[in-house]
Amino acid sequence: MTELQDTLDTIGRGADEILKREELEARLRAGRSLRIKAGFDPTAPDLHLGHTVLLNKMRQFQDLGHQVIFLIGDFTGMIGDPSGKNVTRKPLTREDVLANAKTYSDQVFKVLDEARTEVRFNSEWFGRMGAADMIRLAGQHTVARMLERDDFAKRYAAQQSIAIHEFLYPLVQGYDSVALQCDVELGGTDQKFNLLMGRGLQEHHGQPPQIVLTMPLLEGLDGVNKMSKSLGNYIGIAEPAIDMVTKAMKIGDELMWRWIDLLSFEISIAEAQRLRADIEAGRLNPRDLKLRLARELAARFHGAAQAEQAVAGWNAAVRGEGDVSALPLHQHAVPPDGLRIAPLLVLAGLAPSNSEAIRKLRERAVRVDGEVFEDAARTFAPGFEGVLQIGKRAFARVRLLAQDS
Repeated sequence: MTELQDTLDTIGRGADEILKREELEARLRAGRSLRIKAGFDPTAPDLHLGHTVLLNKMRQFQDLGHQVIFLIGDFTGMIGDPSGKNVTRKPLTREDVLANAKTYSDQVFKVLDEARTEVRFNSEWFGRMGAADMIRLAGQHTVARMLERDDFAKRYAAQQSIAIHEFLYPLVQGYDSVALQCDVELGGTDQKFNLLMGRGLQEHHGQPPQIVLTMPLLEGLDGVNKMSKSLGNYIGIAEPAIDMVTKAMKIGDELMWRWIDLLSFEISIAEAQRLRADIEAGRLNPRDLKLRLARELAARFHGAAQAEQAVAGWNAAVRGEGDVSALPLHQHAVPPDGLRIAPLLVLAGLAPSNSEAIRKLRERAVRVDGEVFEDAARTFAPGFEGVLQIGKRAFARVRLLAQDS
C-alpha cells in the first residue's frame, strides 16, 4: 500500500463524504502543507464527545503534517446557525460569545496540538466589513438557491418564519474559507450546504475551491439520537474521569464500533477489524473492548493516572474486583435524623424520583456496599459512607454529612 493511500485511508476514516476526492489527492501529491479549517460557533460553554469528532479529524490532519485552523465563529455565533433547526435560533450576545469562546480554547487542546493549531475569530474580517460589503456578499446568491437547503425548504413549506439574517449565515460561513484561503473544510453532515457555499465563494474570488469533508453526527448514549446536552445522552469532555468511564460502558455493543471509528486514536482500522472477528468468534468479550475505549477517552481528557483510577473504581463497583476507595467520594448534607434509601438514591443522582427508586427496590436492583438492599424504611444518618448502586452500571460512593441547623 502506498504512502498516499495510507494518508487517504487515515483522512477517510469515519468520514461520511469527501467532495472532491480527486482534488484532495492532487493537492496531497503536490506535497505542500494544506490548510484545514473547522468552524465552531461558541453557542454553549462546554464541549462533549460529539464535538470531538471534528477535532479528532483535525488532529489526524496535524499528525499528517498539515496546518489546522480552529475557527471560533464569534461573529456567526451572534447570527445563530439555522442548520437542522425548525425555528429561528436566538442570537447570542457578544459577552456570551466571548465567554464561551474562552472555554472552548481551554478545552480543544486536549485533542489538538496547540503548537500546530492556528486559532482564529471570524470577527477579524467581518468586523471590518461595512454595510456595502455585506450587501455585495449577499448579492452572490439567490433566495431560490437558499431554499434548496433542506431545513429552509421544510420551514418554508410549513409556512414557518425564516428571518432574513438566517440566509446570511451560509454566506458568512462560506466567506470564512475565502478569508482563510482554505484547502479543506470539515463539518458535520448537516453542514454540507454551508461547506459547499465556501467552494462557490472561493471560485468567485479566484481561489482554488476547497475540498469538503463531512463527518457523521455522533450518536449519543441512547444509540439513536445525535449526542446532545438537551437530550441528556452526552459525555462532556470536562466531566470527571469516573463519569466518562461509567457512561461509556453503557453504550450498546454495535454503537461501540461507531465510537471506535470516530473517537479512538489507539485502535486502528485494521485492529478494529481483527477485534470484531475475535468478538464474533467468542474469543473476546465486547465489555473488555468497551472498557479499553472508555480508558482511552478518560486518559485523553484527564491523563493516564485518573483514567486508571476510574477504571479501577468501575471494576470495583461493577465486577466486585478491587477496592471501592478508587471511586470518587461525593459528600451530601442530610437532616440530623437521616434519609431513607429512596430520597438518598435521588440525592446521589442514581434515580430521577422517589417512586422510581422504590420501583428499583422492589425489583431487587438496589445495592448498598455490594449487597442487595430492600428495606425502604431504613434511614441513613450523617456519618454513613458507602457505595450506592442501581443495576450494574449506576453507582456512587457517598459520605453523608449533617446539615447545618
